[in-house]
Amino acid sequence: MLFFSHFLQTSRGEFDSSEFEVRRRYQDFLWLKGRLEEAHPTLIIPPLPEKFIVKGMVERFNDDFIETRRKALHKFLNRIADHPTLTFNEDFKVFLTAQAWELSSHKKQGPGLLSRMGQTVRAVASSMRGVKNRPEEFVDMNNFIETFNQKINLIDKISQRIYKEEREYFEEMKEYGPIHILWSASEEDLVDSLKGVAGCIDKCCKATEKRMFGLSETLLPVVHEYVLYSETLMLTEEIGKLEDKVECANNALKADWERWKQNMQNEIKSAFTDMAEENISYYEQCLATWESFLTSQTDLHLEETSEDKS
Repeated sequence: MLFFSHFLQTSRGEFDSSEFEVRRRYQDFLWLKGRLEEAHPTLIIPPLPEKFIVKGMVERFNDDFIETRRKALHKFLNRIADHPTLTFNEDFKVFLTAQAWELSSHKKQGPGLLSRMGQTVRAVASSMRGVKNRPEEFVDMNNFIETFNQKINLIDKISQRIYKEEREYFEEMKEYGPIHILWSASEEDLVDSLKGVAGCIDKCCKATEKRMFGLSETLLPVVHEYVLYSETLMLTEEIGKLEDKVECANNALKADWERWKQNMQNEIKSAFTDMAEENISYYEQCLATWESFLTSQTDLHLEETSEDKS
């Protein structure tokens, strides 16, 4: 059974401490997300990472898997803490502050008033699936989500494929340098050149590893999180069918939608910009490495030519 420790900081006055650490199971996070969805059915609840996150990239229970999911779960908590409404949810406060036995006891309690209201809203939504005259903004919202879902899923697949190919390239390149070192042992006249090539490959290998780390830390988590968001956002069509029966719910969703859309645009733009800068730095570093090697070989050749003439 996996536990995830999270160190959290807050400036909120209702907490007994500004800093604390909690250990929670994945099932605890599922419970929290469920309670938030029940209490706030018209808000966009942050998605949880899958139990087996980014299938194929890391093996379950190894260090990479545990660290990747820990970061994703921590981001989930930060999303809630940064939300103007969700941050004040009572279940969220209990999740952050309660001891393990207190949390277990709290989880056994039935849903509160807000949760029951949330269930009622969802029931009304389900009963009005045949409504045709939905507000136009919800139609636009739903069209945006459908297009966004298709595009972000495609970007996610391509990004993961690029990462996989980059890793395969990196693993092969790691074997390429030592081959030149072994070769230099049997080529007396080429020792310096072959060792120089091996040194360049080693530097490029380290640069590739750094770029892979940037890809796995900067781009992949952001893209994949919004894949999960796009699935969550399908609820907007359901809320849109409520029309004027729950006008306050519509207003809450519209406000949250604008907030989410702005955050999404900023974060995806930042992720791709950071990745572009990483790529530029990577190619500049590799180019400089090989140019330095070629310059040294040219200087060496000129020196040898000059010695032969003298």
